Amino acid sequence: MTVRIFRGKDCLNHDVGHQHPECPDRLYAIDDQLLSSGLEMTCEHQDVGPCPQEYLALAHDPYYVKGIFEQAPKSGLIWVDDDTGMTPITLSAALQSAGAGIEAVDWVMAGEDRQAFCAVRPPGHHAEYDSAMGFCLFNNIAVAARYALKHHGLNRVAIVDFDVHHGNGTENIVAGDKHIMLCSSFQHPFYPHSGDPVSASNVLSVPLDAGTTGEVFREKVRHWFAVLQNYAPELILISAGFDGHAEDHMGHLRLREDDYKWISAELRKVADACCHGRMVSTLEGGYNHSALARSVVAHIKGLQGDSREETSGA
Repeated sequence: MTVRIFRGKDCLNHDVGHQHPECPDRLYAIDDQLLSSGLEMTCEHQDVGPCPQEYLALAHDPYYVKGIFEQAPKSGLIWVDDDTGMTPITLSAALQSAGAGIEAVDWVMAGEDRQAFCAVRPPGHHAEYDSAMGFCLFNNIAVAARYALKHHGLNRVAIVDFDVHHGNGTENIVAGDKHIMLCSSFQHPFYPHSGDPVSASNVLSVPLDAGTTGEVFREKVRHWFAVLQNYAPELILISAGFDGHAEDHMGHLRLREDDYKWISAELRKVADACCHGRMVSTLEGGYNHSALARSVVAHIKGLQGDSREETSGA
């Protein structure tokens, strides 16, 4: 089955300054690499609308959501935390980022053997129940998970997060939720200085030392797949962060494109066995534009079920 890529038009217009690492060029680099790789022509594509406010409240404090709407500036730039800025277009971009997950879940659940990738920003996995953090306003993956449970009648959803930074927001929101299993790998100790020990029994964390190579990463996360098979999720959601790449200056892991392709293909095997291949992935980190773009292409190939390794060229 062809992977469908979900995009929000305002995700390209959210810009808090040329020196900020979470910038529009991330998406432009991905689109360029999709074209040069040929995947742009073989994937399906869908533009998304904003996430309704009531769906955000499935994962966030309604008063927090209301506050973000009220803070959105009419002009200029404001900072809701040290790293997370808002311009007049940011709220629309954040709503489309969350909306992409909602629409991708709807599409994936409408058939079998469907995989989606949400090429959106701002990212989401640092946004907690009632606070913004680390470039993130709304927790896109947690919203998608709670939406899938409520609106598609699911009982078991798995979230897999392989960003270099711990998805503290996702863990904060889903910890203790018996309907969600969270598998998370991240550099530790490192920003945001959380994740080990885990906060609840439905969370399975793999903290990684600085300098961890792809070979070590694979060995440390390999047990996830048997655990997930036993859990038997009805949908797999992925927080796909590519800042663990060896070329990315935001972290100190040594992963390569073939490592992202490998884990994506292994998760596809679990999805085929447990949930008719249904998977939704959404972009989190990745700040070296070339490495990010190449890794996204490898990730999508893995989602398609291609487990063959390829030379990274890096």
